[in-house]
Amino acid sequence: MTPVVASAAPPLEIYGKLPAIEAAAISPSGDHVAVIARLAEERKLIVFDNTKKLVLQAPLGNAKIRNLSWAGDAAVLIDKSSTDHLEMGFTTDKAELLATIVVPLTGAKPWVVFADDRMITGGVTGSYGVIEKQGKWFGYFGGITFDKGSAEPGDGYLTTTAPVLYEVDLQTGRDHKIAPRTDGKFRRWLVGPDGTVSATFDSTDGGNWSIRNSAGQKIASGANPSGDVGLVGFGSVAGTIIYSDRRENDTDDHWYQVPLAGGTAQEILKNVKIKDTIFDRRKRTLAGYEIDGDFPTYYLFDARQQKIVTATQKAFPGAAMHLVDWNDTFDRLIVMTEGAADPQSWWLVDIKTGKAEQLGDSYALQPQDIAPVQMVHYAAADGSDIAAVLTLPPGRAARNLPVVVLPHGGPTARDYPRFDWWAQAFASRGYAVLQPNFRGSSGYGVEFELAGNGEWGRKMQTDISDGLAYLAKQGIVDPRRACVMGASYGGYAALAGVTLQHGVYRCAVAVAGVSDLSKFAANELKESDYSKMSRRALKTELGSGRDLTAVSPIRFAATVAAPVLLIHGKDDTVVPFNQSSDMAAALTAGGKDVELLTLPHEDHWLSQSDTRLMMLQSALAFVQKHNPADPAQ
Repeated sequence: MTPVVASAAPPLEIYGKLPAIEAAAISPSGDHVAVIARLAEERKLIVFDNTKKLVLQAPLGNAKIRNLSWAGDAAVLIDKSSTDHLEMGFTTDKAELLATIVVPLTGAKPWVVFADDRMITGGVTGSYGVIEKQGKWFGYFGGITFDKGSAEPGDGYLTTTAPVLYEVDLQTGRDHKIAPRTDGKFRRWLVGPDGTVSATFDSTDGGNWSIRNSAGQKIASGANPSGDVGLVGFGSVAGTIIYSDRRENDTDDHWYQVPLAGGTAQEILKNVKIKDTIFDRRKRTLAGYEIDGDFPTYYLFDARQQKIVTATQKAFPGAAMHLVDWNDTFDRLIVMTEGAADPQSWWLVDIKTGKAEQLGDSYALQPQDIAPVQMVHYAAADGSDIAAVLTLPPGRAARNLPVVVLPHGGPTARDYPRFDWWAQAFASRGYAVLQPNFRGSSGYGVEFELAGNGEWGRKMQTDISDGLAYLAKQGIVDPRRACVMGASYGGYAALAGVTLQHGVYRCAVAVAGVSDLSKFAANELKESDYSKMSRRALKTELGSGRDLTAVSPIRFAATVAAPVLLIHGKDDTVVPFNQSSDMAAALTAGGKDVELLTLPHEDHWLSQSDTRLMMLQSALAFVQKHNPADPAQ
């Protein structure tokens, strides 16, 4: 019998395909808006002016878009990535490489940064912003550069993958080197508003680091074996920069502001949980930040800008408002809202007129189709407070519901009470969805994050099932009708839920999940070229030796008593495909109920529309088969 809620639910394609709007950006003048949108199943870059006149429309095909920005009003910059196979000599056989496409508004043909320079390979390795000089716009990018082999153009050899810093004329495409690479070190730069390098950060594999100004003077240095140190950007005070330095086992983040001319570093923003930074596009100085919390909260140093952001948030009551982009004068903003009855709406806000014009929705859903979302808190077995996102099926009483437990990836990440396409899809089919922010998650302080070290398959795992027990005790869900599902670390947790735990879940769906921690750690170490820092970080987070074997789901495949669906993209460069194929083989050898779905040409992030939908369709069908939303089925 088909449940009523399923037949009345919106088509799964609405959730599964890439959102109708993926990104939006406004030009510095505020006169042009660029949007990446899906129109009639085709993804396009659309640009219009402040009179709503269409200026440009360009197809994007299956490009995996990572960022959208402007260089003045003359060109749009699109960052995209692709999975590329590498030649021998690299520490891995394939990698996700980044490219920047420059789309002129003049109608000239789009072009790719470094594409015409045969001495630079691997696309863009680090982006350092765009700057206007004498009416022209320049971009600053890192590029892996061949050593010169002879006088012949393009003839060279590669001795290191450390990038060189280039300035690129965004009108002509010409590039020239402005800062050299370094061998045996990690190097990053800060480019000032005049287009010159203001600061250079270097660190060694042993953890020694230094920051030098444009004169080569060392203005900060130290030792941090964990490697959790780096440049943040220019300070809010003219002539200063900010760097972060969190020592091993330190339970706080630390940001320091130091004069570029040299002097004493001062700790700033102490005890502030910063999720993201906001920089002045012209001056390049720190202008404010977003505070991490269940809902976006912004603090800008300029009183006028703070007043504008506060007023804009009040214009969308009950919704989470994200500040996406703004013009130089901060009187035209692009924001995205989501929440109750809001499937991620995009808005162009004009402060002068006091009006907000809707650009569109990411998901074409009616308000009544959006599942309600709330935060819940429960106590873990050891008394720790665990926060979780609970999504409930629309139109159903919150009593004895079937449930899907959906732990996030990372594991250093967190879920928010917002529109989640995966959770919403399952809720639309009658399931409660629980997304626990288990220990090891970010957003709840460094101490809570560090509490996850060494707890894969242990307290991190029971934090998740403790949430299921809490909902059952409240009468919201039926604990006998629970499945576990997740991607990346969440995929590991799903597999651990039916191998390291038993009798908790009726089925498990693991998307790009880790099954063999020993093999995963060995691959991570190899790809880092056996870095001491990587070895230390892996041992701290995961453990080593027998510890890894004791919490590897593949070692306990013979004990599985629940059906398992494994889904993995063939082009995954984060969790190797063999983590799923090996697990499938182990389960099959033990006569277990297992399915393996391979997503062709898909990466770790489900970036392709068709394979993302394929994942969702398969996962839902599997859960409906083994844990039907209607108990009469």
